[in-house]
Amino acid sequence: MPNGPSQPPADDAAGLRAPGPLVAIGGAEDKLGRRSVLSAFVALAGGADAVIAVVPTASSLDPEIVEVYEALFGRLGAREVVAARPQSREEADDPAAVEPLERATGIFMTGGNQLKLSAVVNGTRFGEAIRAAHRRGAVVGGTSAGASIQSSHMVAFGPGGSTPKQRMTQLAAGLGLVRDAVIDQHFGQRNRYGRLLTLVAQSPGLLGIGIDEDTAAVITGAAGHEQLAVVGRGVVTVLDARNVVSNAHEARRTAPLLASGVVVHALPAGARFDMTTRALVAPEPRIDATEAAELAVAGRDLRRLARDIAAGDVSPTVLRRRRARHSPEGEHA
Repeated sequence: MPNGPSQPPADDAAGLRAPGPLVAIGGAEDKLGRRSVLSAFVALAGGADAVIAVVPTASSLDPEIVEVYEALFGRLGAREVVAARPQSREEADDPAAVEPLERATGIFMTGGNQLKLSAVVNGTRFGEAIRAAHRRGAVVGGTSAGASIQSSHMVAFGPGGSTPKQRMTQLAAGLGLVRDAVIDQHFGQRNRYGRLLTLVAQSPGLLGIGIDEDTAAVITGAAGHEQLAVVGRGVVTVLDARNVVSNAHEARRTAPLLASGVVVHALPAGARFDMTTRALVAPEPRIDATEAAELAVAGRDLRRLARDIAAGDVSPTVLRRRRARHSPEGEHA
């Protein structure tokens, strides 16, 4: 998987299955070009062995949206794609609705109305089956609404805008796969900085995660040891308000909010963030092949110079012969 973990989770040191990866996509993921975000999801779900359950509950376009993802995931190499489509809480409590999730290696929730998605699946057998799949190691992903519901707290609705304001947005319950966090989507494209800043100013214990379109936050690790990696062409914005100074407790109606001391992390593709320590993970050093070749040539030249200096008391004829042996012309003679 580009710029992120590429294998399903391994057993942990105690021999227990680690929770599966979470793939939260900011919406409008590329479906025709490189499809890097969707390719990453399929790879995490097992690649050629992937069995993916598509959940279109948030969308008003079922069954069309299911057909789109069936074709996409099939083209990206998944072995099987099935639909799991409860449209009411009664359907979500039906054991038959849960069956596709029980054998899936990946669960993908489409975009649409996140409040509808939360209202249908939370507190039902279907919602618990998603959590159980995550615990056993399946990858749980989603785009737009399917991304927002993965966090413990979910943006229910609210306008965009860059200024945080009282009553700008409201929260609903998410699935709680990402604890102590709130995920927002279409972040840069719909200017949702203000509403996410409002939420973390009002609830400083929450980590705010804003995801751009065609971009994914891939979260791996067990509770208390989660790490976020970024895939795609946009940015994941993380707001850490642990030390915020705010007037959210006393601001009236729709007044602008004071929010001072919030730490902002703008994370492009390839960046990694430790969600436990709330700190950037130092990038691994990358070696440029051209630069490495130039350094190797320079190293050979330095070694030759050292030999020449050490041979300073040798006769000129011997020195010329030694230089000729080690010259590029001599090497190819």
